[in-house]
Amino acid sequence: MNLALPAALLDIIRDLRQAGYHAAVVGGAVRDTLLGVQAKDFDIEVYGIAYEPLAAFLDGRGRVDLVGQSFGVVKLTAHGGETWDFSVPRRDSKTGRHHRDFLATFDAHITPEEAASRRDFTINALAYDPLTDEVLDFFGGQEDLRNHILRATSPAFPEDPLRVLRGMQFACRFDLTVDPATAEMSRGIAQEYSTLAKERIAEEFMKWAIKSSRPGRIAEYLRATGWIVHFPEIENLFGVQQDPDWHPEGDVGVHTMHVLNAAAHIAERDGITGDDRAVLLFASLAHDFAKPSTTELRERDGRARWTSWGHEPAGGPMARAFLDRIGIKSAVVDQVVPLVENHLAHHSIGKEISARAIRRLALRLAPASIEQLVRVIEADASGRPPKEPGIPPAAANMLKAARAETVEHRPQRPLILGRHVLPYFDDKAGKHIGEVTRAAYEAQNDGAFSTEAEALRWLHEYFAQARAQIE
Repeated sequence: MNLALPAALLDIIRDLRQAGYHAAVVGGAVRDTLLGVQAKDFDIEVYGIAYEPLAAFLDGRGRVDLVGQSFGVVKLTAHGGETWDFSVPRRDSKTGRHHRDFLATFDAHITPEEAASRRDFTINALAYDPLTDEVLDFFGGQEDLRNHILRATSPAFPEDPLRVLRGMQFACRFDLTVDPATAEMSRGIAQEYSTLAKERIAEEFMKWAIKSSRPGRIAEYLRATGWIVHFPEIENLFGVQQDPDWHPEGDVGVHTMHVLNAAAHIAERDGITGDDRAVLLFASLAHDFAKPSTTELRERDGRARWTSWGHEPAGGPMARAFLDRIGIKSAVVDQVVPLVENHLAHHSIGKEISARAIRRLALRLAPASIEQLVRVIEADASGRPPKEPGIPPAAANMLKAARAETVEHRPQRPLILGRHVLPYFDDKAGKHIGEVTRAAYEAQNDGAFSTEAEALRWLHEYFAQARAQIE
């Protein structure tokens, strides 16, 4: 197996073996390496040793941190600055309904197989012994990876309902189909969704948004597990008709899943990561949330057509409500909402895009940007197979105009600030200062001035006119 460990970590594993203990790499590093992805984080499970002796053994090999003591984890920061988690195997006993209601007990005699059995999915129950170059696979995780199957490791899966949402992001990250028996266990605990802390729900959705290679599998997974009932905004997309000339791919739900996969491709192509990727994926997911409530068969072009007039402005509040409900942070939500509300802006802004119109669009989108909007538009247009993917010409022109006005990333910087206005009021602060600066910014975006010198002349004339009206 081609899993290269840092030399210092390998030395510690050898020292543990010489001391009579068995250490193995566990978790995502093993799974990712088998998938051909270079592992970056390494978690080590050590068998045959208790927690305190493990911490004492690691002391002197770097900085030891015991913050994970309740989970049997020792965090070691090596002298070279790298950080690894060492753990002793544990047994978990459920003590209540909520996600955190577990009692962990530690036993130096727990075997590697028993330790692996408490992990959620077979693909995460793999371990690797770097000293023997052996993959410890007790539950068929390698075969499930080859067959693109997401399977629960044991019948204990329902004890933690968060595992269902973890499965959601794993299915979309690694293009997996949920095993029928695992789906059935998930359906049996669908009512436990209410016991999950909002921050844990948000964590799994953020991983879905940031890491998915096939995010469009989300609806298929949620439907198979019965958990889609908790996300009616997604469920209601399916069965909503669309004009086949514009959308030959099918209904709104089918379209949205294609859009999500296109968004992931765009993010990979453009190097969009972290929160920026999350904004793109959530905007792509939510862009047609309002179509179920706005779609009607209307007379258009001489025949009856499915239309969804008004779904842009109606979709913004729905996107915010959905994202707030699942706990997504406001820094992401505040960008997603204006992207949803303006995802058809390229159709209405006109072929000959004025500087005023493009500056106004940048204002409407803030804190999101025109560059972000064009990616959402491209994903939307690319989610209509067999139509060719790509950026619509109108959107490309819109981005070109934004770059010409240097507003592709953010609106114009205000040229008139409070310090410019204060002298006209004898340096007396108050709400009147804000009123003038807002009027100045409106004028700036309308094209009344574009340099500081022009702005100061405008301000002087503004007050001259105001005095003239009073007199």
